[in-house]
Amino acid sequence: MSERLKMTRNVAILLAIAAAVHFIPGGGLAAGTFVAALWVAFGVAIGLLGLWMYREQRVSLHSLGDPHRALLYGAIALVIFLLVGRNRMWLTSVGELAWFVLAGIAVYSLLAVYRQYRSYRAY
Repeated sequence: MSERLKMTRNVAILLAIAAAVHFIPGGGLAAGTFVAALWVAFGVAIGLLGLWMYREQRVSLHSLGDPHRALLYGAIALVIFLLVGRNRMWLTSVGELAWFVLAGIAVYSLLAVYRQYRSYRAY
């Protein structure tokens, strides 16, 4: 089977699925369920990536000391909060200003942790 024929077949399958979602009653609900399942899978993958990175860098994390490790975890939590709440915070100008201030705090915190990590790392 040639590459052009495979691509044409795949486009036809994609168009058939799109037509089914659009024209079959309840297709939008099925599409919403599928998108929700994809977001759950994406969240699980991010969590597993975080677990893998923690296990790989456990010694480095514990060598930071408690204050900088808490700063790192707080900055990561703040970044997640900012990603989740961006649409809602940007509805008002005060919320948008708060979003940028909090993003600056998160970046500054991550830079402080990075400086601490680089200052005691053995070469």
